[in-house]
This record gives sequence, C-alpha cells and structure tokens, in this order.
Amino acid sequence: MSSLFSIAQSGLAAAQAGIATTGHNIANQATPGYSRQVVVQSSLGGQNLDGGGYIGSGTNVETVKRIFNDFLAAQIVGAQSSKSQLDTYYNQISKVNNMLADSSVGLSPAIQDFFKGVQDLVANPGSASSRQAMLSGAEALASRFQSMDAQLTSMRNGVNNEIAGAVTNINAYAKQIAQLNDAITKAQNGTGQPPNDLLDQRDLLVSELAKQTKVSVVQQGDGYNVFIGNGQPLVVSNLSYELMTLSSPTDPGRLGVGYKTATGTIISMPENSLVGGNLGGLFEYRNKTLDPIQNSLGRIALGLAATFNAQHRLGQDQNGNLGGDFFNLASPVVNPSDNNTGNASVAASISNVDALTTSDYRLTYDGTNYTVTRMSDNVSMYSNTTFPAGAIDGVNFSMPSGTMASGDEFVIKPTINGASGLSVLIKDVKNIAAATPIRTDAPGTNTGTGAISAGNINSSFTGATVASPVTLTFDSATGTLSGFPAGMPVTVTTNGVTTTFPAGTPVTYTAGSVIAFGGAEVKISGTPANGDKFTISANTNGDGDNRNMLALGELQTKNVLLGGTASYNGAYSQLVSLVGNKTRELQTNSAAEGTLLKQLQTAQQSDSGVNLDEEATNLLRYQQAYQASGKVMQTISDMFKVLISLGV
Repeated sequence: MSSLFSIAQSGLAAAQAGIATTGHNIANQATPGYSRQVVVQSSLGGQNLDGGGYIGSGTNVETVKRIFNDFLAAQIVGAQSSKSQLDTYYNQISKVNNMLADSSVGLSPAIQDFFKGVQDLVANPGSASSRQAMLSGAEALASRFQSMDAQLTSMRNGVNNEIAGAVTNINAYAKQIAQLNDAITKAQNGTGQPPNDLLDQRDLLVSELAKQTKVSVVQQGDGYNVFIGNGQPLVVSNLSYELMTLSSPTDPGRLGVGYKTATGTIISMPENSLVGGNLGGLFEYRNKTLDPIQNSLGRIALGLAATFNAQHRLGQDQNGNLGGDFFNLASPVVNPSDNNTGNASVAASISNVDALTTSDYRLTYDGTNYTVTRMSDNVSMYSNTTFPAGAIDGVNFSMPSGTMASGDEFVIKPTINGASGLSVLIKDVKNIAAATPIRTDAPGTNTGTGAISAGNINSSFTGATVASPVTLTFDSATGTLSGFPAGMPVTVTTNGVTTTFPAGTPVTYTAGSVIAFGGAEVKISGTPANGDKFTISANTNGDGDNRNMLALGELQTKNVLLGGTASYNGAYSQLVSLVGNKTRELQTNSAAEGTLLKQLQTAQQSDSGVNLDEEATNLLRYQQAYQASGKVMQTISDMFKVLISLGV
C-alpha cells in the first residue's frame, strides 16, 4: 500500500512542478532574455514482485531545463555587435550629412553670394557701396566656414561624451556579469541544478555588452570569461576589470580608452582594436568620417583663400598700391606628445594648397631615423637620419629648435583649422584691388595693324617695372621690338614655348605671343608698321578699372582646387557627395545587418521563446496529470478504508 501511495505522491509532485514551471514561463513571456523552461522527468524504476514482473515505483523530477541554443546565442551576440556599430556610425554621420546638404546652412549658397558681390563690383569698380557689399559677402562666407567648423567641433565633443558613456556602460555590465558568475557558482554548489533565471540574466547582459563593443566569451566551469579588444580580459570568473577614458597624448581634446590591469597599470588601447558595438562605431566615425570631413572643409577654405589672395595680390587698390592678402590662412596645428622627453620644437607651414590632402601626419624619432607617416593610409612619407623633411603633400616640415629624444612623437594637422581660421583681412573698401597696376596704349599715329592687350602682371611685378612709362618701338627691318627697361630680361612665350632675351637686346616679334618683363605681361598682335610704338605705364587714377576684379570673379568657375580638377563649389559638392554616399551605404548595411539579426532572433525565439498557446496546452496537460494522480491517491484511500473495515 505504501508503494502505491509513493507512486501517486511522485505523480502529484511532478505535475505540480510542471504547473509551476508552465506558470513561470507564462509570467515571463515578455521578460527580455528569458528562455522557456521545461520539467525533465524520469522513471524511478520498478520492483520485481516474486517473479511476477517489475512494478514501477513512480516518477522523479530530475531538473528544470532551460531551452537555450549556445550556437544561436553566439551568432546573435556577434550580429548584435555589428548592428550596433553600423547604427552608431549611421546616426552620427547623418548629422554631418544633414548639415552639409542643407541649403540654408551649407557652403554653396555662401560662395554664390560672395561671388555675386564680386560680380557687382566688376560692374561698379569705383562704387563704395559695391565694395562694401563685396566685403560683407566675404565676411558672411568666412562666418559660414567658421559656423560649419564649430558644428563639426561640437559633434567631436559629442563623440567624446558618447565614448565616456559607452565606457561607463561596459564597466557596469562587466561588474554585473562577474557578480552573476559568482551567484551562479554558489547556486549550483551542492545541487548541480542550473539556476536558469540567473543564466538568462547573464546571457542578456552579454548581449547588452555586445551592443557596446565586440566581445568573445569562453565558458569555464559555471562561469563566463569575457574578452574584448586584442584579448584583454574584461571578466574572469567573479572578477571584472575596468576601462577608463584617456586623453590622447597628442590631442587633449580627443578621448580614447584605457585598460586597467590587475596591478592598477593603465594601458592605452588602440582604437582599431575596439571594433564592434557602439564604441567601435564611434571610433570608426571619428577616424574615417569626422576627421577627414573637418580636414576637407579646412582644405577648401585654405584653397579658396590662397587662390583668391594670389589673384588679389596682382591687382591695384584705390590708393594706387598693389593688392595685399584678402583672406587670412590658418597655420597647421602641431601637437607634441605629452610623453616626449626631448626639447624639440617642430613647425609646419603650407607651401602648396593644391597638393594638400585631408590627412594628419605623425612625426616620430626612434633614436636613429625621423619618420613622417601619413595617418589616413599609414604610409611612410619620409624616413631619414636627418630632419627637416622638406615639403610633403604641400606642407613644409621643420624643426626650428631643440632635439627629439628617442620615442618622441608629434602630430601635425595641416588643414584642421582651415575653416575656423578663415577671416577677412581687408577692412577698408579702398584696399580692394579691383584694378590692374599697368595700362597700355597704342598711339593713333601708328600706321600698322598692331594692337596691344590691356596687360596684366605676375607675382614678380613691382612698381619699379613701370615707374617710368615703357615705350616699345617696332623695327620692320629686323622684325624686333626695342625699348624695354634696362637690366630686365624679356621672355616671349609662343604656343607654350618660352624664349628668353637678355636685357638690352632687341626682342623678336611674333604676333600674339606673351611678352613679359619685370612681372608685366602684354600681348601684341597684328602687323605693326616700322616705327609703330606701344606704351606700358602705371595705372594711375584707375578707379574705373575692373580687370583684376574680373579675374577674381572668374575664379568662381575655374578648376583651381584638388590639383586643378575642381572649382570651389565643385570641391564642396564632392565632399557633400562623399558623405551622402557613405550615409546611404551605412543605411543599407545597417538594414541588412538588422534583417540578419532579426532572422537569428526569430530562430532563437522559435526554440527558446515562450509560446502562450503551447504553454496553455502544457498547463492543461499538467492539470490533468495532477488530477489523475489525485484520483490515484483517492483510490488508495478507499482501498485502505476497505482493508480496515475487513480487519486485514
């Protein structure tokens, strides 16, 4: 009788465990990270009754099993890390894309408005109001460059804040995982039964950690060991290690990540080792988009300023002086490492804006060689036992004083301040050089068909060239021109071929050739008659002259940037297109990775997720089992009463 009672009692206990587990599943159907649980039963075996066969002795609940697929879970963690990185990168670059493409705050309208003022001054070179409007347009253009750079700098500061937040989250997750490792180990000691809810919580934390950075998980016993970066342990059993933010030794405003070892030593982690997750997305965005975009904007500003200045210097202002620089050009930024032990002072200057890249450069010294590395592609641009390196990508590197010690490092940023440092140097409208410093004339007494161009100057021109009017006379017998200033050689360029004539010698005349001396350039065409004269003189009272302003206006559409391949607007359009294409690429990749992640999560949920219909069926099944076991016990009770009544 007692064996019958034990059988019924074990059935009741098993059914009760099933009902409790099913109820637990139903209650946690919406709990993040929860895996459904099932009761695992086994037979208690049977007893041979005097050769009459084995009679069973009931059931036993061996364990409550968590339905969890380790392989799928690992795939989801990896996909989650990739998706999070792409999402972060996309969200960050979208801000830049919106700023650059916005017609109200973008650069193109400001460039157009500035050159609209230039064209107005072309039409009214002597007008004070037109000159003031042109200056106002220049100030607005410089302000637009500065405003856009300020927004990029604000985004850079935002990245620092995001990095700090990611590090805080990583540390919090690592600490919780270590605590759960300890709790799981203690819960299993002595029983060997898995604490399913604690296991779910730990796996959920690993998934959340993967959203911050790529992780690898190695199970050791009951615990998880979690590694990041180049294999640095973040969690080992019940111990967690901290990350912390570090300022770059060559850029105090640039945050990186450090790893705190067990001995308390802080090791700077390379940014390219922290891939995946939010942190990886932030580093990739800053290195591959934000840095080159800010440098590109600076390069456009420097290119515009340098080319406009070069032409403006070839003009003459209302005071009769040669034009000066119109815009200010920002100097390259040179940052020494905080870890340097030498006393070297390194300098950099821009020698050719057309050769500038959007990269920063690193100068290092190993005790023997000085090496300059272009950081965008990690290409060594110079390596020698001597320094300075001379010009590299349009930048002159020098060491004005001191010496570098072995291990010293400098980071040079040629264009980073190009946009923020752009400003208008000219404040007085009279200093705008709209005119050309020389004028030409052909007397009406000439009898030939020779004609002289209005003339212009090049960078070697000084006022001394035409301090006295220069009168050129044609000799038909020799086919030459004479009368050039004493001591000045003359060059004649015909179809791209230049011939130099020594000072004081007659110059062979070729119709349509460019004749240059002392920085002045003219063209004489047609067929002059013997004795015909042509005069080149200073442009006095040239308020109505707009020749240099015409040349300045032509810069708007000329390909003067990026090696002569792009105009000002063209260079900016390339930047906008580059960012737009990258934004669309990230959007597409993020959507694709999101689809993969969803498929993996669906596969996991089909196995590990709670199905309410299935649980309702289980609940009914366990209820019936409980009732049946109860009926067995009632039957046993009735049998016992009969036995008592019989006096057995």
